[in-house]
Amino acid sequence: MTQALKNDRFLRALRREATDTTPVWVMRQAGRYLPEYRATRARAGSFMALAQNPELACEVTLQPLERFELDAAILFSDILTIPDAMGLGLSFAQGEGPQFAHPVRTRADIEKLGVPDMETELRYVMDAVRVIRKELDGRVPLIGFSGSPWTLACYMVEGQGSRDFARLKAMCWSEPALAHQLLDTLAQAVAAYLIAQAAAGAQALMIFDTWGGLLGPAPFREFSLRHMARVVEALKAHPASRDLPVTLFSKGAGQHLATMADTGCTALGVDWTIDLADARQAVAGRVALQGNLDPAILQADPEVIRREVRRVMDSYGNHPGHVFNLGHGITPEVNPEHVKVLVDEVHAYGRQLRG
Repeated sequence: MTQALKNDRFLRALRREATDTTPVWVMRQAGRYLPEYRATRARAGSFMALAQNPELACEVTLQPLERFELDAAILFSDILTIPDAMGLGLSFAQGEGPQFAHPVRTRADIEKLGVPDMETELRYVMDAVRVIRKELDGRVPLIGFSGSPWTLACYMVEGQGSRDFARLKAMCWSEPALAHQLLDTLAQAVAAYLIAQAAAGAQALMIFDTWGGLLGPAPFREFSLRHMARVVEALKAHPASRDLPVTLFSKGAGQHLATMADTGCTALGVDWTIDLADARQAVAGRVALQGNLDPAILQADPEVIRREVRRVMDSYGNHPGHVFNLGHGITPEVNPEHVKVLVDEVHAYGRQLRG
């Protein structure tokens, strides 16, 4: 994996170095809003069949790069690959989201869990990383990712999606040692998973803590942040991953940015509920920031999209260390032409700011 990067502004921004313009990529940029993605998924037969086929995963990873001048590719996969590899039986019912055939509810369930072997049970993910890196040929960097221990545990205990994931919360209150046992195992698995992606060719790593914002301040630090910090520590200690930038994104946890920066991560994702100027002040220049346009704005008129892009960029200011993104994943009903408006405006206005 020695190709020289033709476009490294994303990695430079994560290192808080000067760039010619603001880099941009979009969470869920390979997804249902693209007709070509829907066609590939139909050809695969199911979401899991698509995710577990390295060549098709590569195909959909590259699709948005053919349409838009994005500054990074992100591995096409799912955050729930780890619990699936642990034997929980992941499936996706049409229109109903993820479901596990064997949720984790008891001490015996948790004690049976082990860290999967990354080159056997999860080899399809590592093969996808290798194929995508080869096909990218240095065009832009490739981001590898995982769900956070807390977010994975939410789905594993509930058995499916939920508005509040009350089962895991109840375990945290009534049996905190058991909850930590589950989260400890998941922290080991997430670290191993990301290290394996780095070894396979990922050039940046991201941890999605989708449900961290469901926790109050003290529980967030104990049950979510503590275990993400352990993952970051493991990544920084391993030769395959120690030089790669690591971004943490915890949706709804804007009040915790300063303590999240204490983990030693490289960057923090920011959702749309906090102004980037306030986020910059909170982290005091210690990390780069990624974000944070409200995804719903992509359903507005193009001129509104351009105006709101500029507003986000003005809030960050002409400082190094900003990666433009949405404050969460792009939604399926968005017109792809509106994504082009966003990407083009970020680059044009970024050059203007630096002029």
